[in-house]
Amino acid sequence: MNYSRFITATSAARKPSPIRVTADTLSRKSLISLAAGAPNPNTFPFKTATITVENGKTIQFGEELMKRALQYSPTTGIPELLSWIKHLQVRLHNPPTVHYPPSQGQMDVCVTCGSQEGLCKVFEMIINPGDNVLLSEPVYSGTLHILQPLGCNIINVSSDEYGIIPDSLKEVLSRWKPEDAKDSKKNTPKLLYTVPTGNNPTGSTLRSDRKKEIYELARKYDFLIIEDDPYYFLQYGKSRPPTFLSMDVDGRVIRTDSFSKVISSGLRIGFITGPQPLIERVVLHIQVSSLQPSTFNQFMILQLLQQWGEEGFLAHVNRVIDFYRKQKDAMLAAADKWLGDLAEWHVPTAGMFLWVKIKGVHDIKQLVGKEDFKKEILMFPGNDFQIDSSIPSSYLRMSFSSASPEQMDVALQKLAQLIKESL
Repeated sequence: MNYSRFITATSAARKPSPIRVTADTLSRKSLISLAAGAPNPNTFPFKTATITVENGKTIQFGEELMKRALQYSPTTGIPELLSWIKHLQVRLHNPPTVHYPPSQGQMDVCVTCGSQEGLCKVFEMIINPGDNVLLSEPVYSGTLHILQPLGCNIINVSSDEYGIIPDSLKEVLSRWKPEDAKDSKKNTPKLLYTVPTGNNPTGSTLRSDRKKEIYELARKYDFLIIEDDPYYFLQYGKSRPPTFLSMDVDGRVIRTDSFSKVISSGLRIGFITGPQPLIERVVLHIQVSSLQPSTFNQFMILQLLQQWGEEGFLAHVNRVIDFYRKQKDAMLAAADKWLGDLAEWHVPTAGMFLWVKIKGVHDIKQLVGKEDFKKEILMFPGNDFQIDSSIPSSYLRMSFSSASPEQMDVALQKLAQLIKESL
């Protein structure tokens, strides 16, 4: 693939930081370093730590590990965590690009400050003002807040309860010829962005047969696929469908993952997987922005993962799924009880959200935005997830992640009362 056509002039101009590069060698005890301006760890006030995990076992930070955990570390992530993540990605997705040469899109991984940082830097690497970007509305509002200031043209591709509709994508792409991708003046789409699993806000999961069609269209029209998959580990089916990364024979998929939904959101540890020439550009951007994800947080997660092993991690994931499945069922029970005649929805197959269409209501924001209601209950109106948020919406996004079943029941009862009063 010609990766240069996907890289902005700003991204292409980034050069490795010699100071950051030395961070890769700081852990070598035999090295006498008069180069890096790393603080002397003997001055750090934190000396040891013991963290208790849910099974009663502990994670220990002795003095030597604490010195390393509080020090600068490589921008890509600490080597041990990178290695663990790479093994996990190969086990879960087995990308065809694992054994490709780097120049041909060999799979590479970089740890990020949550998947959001990776996503932001990926977009800034690819998009120039005026570029065409494909996505399916409704879409995660954080994505819109990244894209809109970049000045790109956001093109909506229709979707339904099973995700992006390939025929709609074909219709959009019919504005161009496949060979137009070789001519920058034709401005063919550079990327398709999708949250394929438990989509935020709809809760839908993209069907496997559609993924295959979409990937073939990406090959035909030569665009990248940004597979934003923070809810991958929160699937309620018996098996996980194949990912875009698993079918990526070209090295055109950039995938963002996160530990936020299954280990901790506050630790801010995510990771991106994709072709080495593009991951390299993201790393160079991190070098001059945040420098690196938190070393301490990486070691905290690494020690937990090493204690668990891959099987233990996946067993923990299953326990988290069981919890959210019960939450989902409680939300659906409350919806059936109070909104059965007032709204319609599809049962979410993954994630944390129920996407509800209120019948007979043109602008739901006016209802749930009333002060008396907002003082007790918060819900996001659907227009917050639209490309043009000024267009009224009949939809609501309801999260079942944190509220108790009793609280969900009360909230939906009051919502039903509010709807009835408005009709």
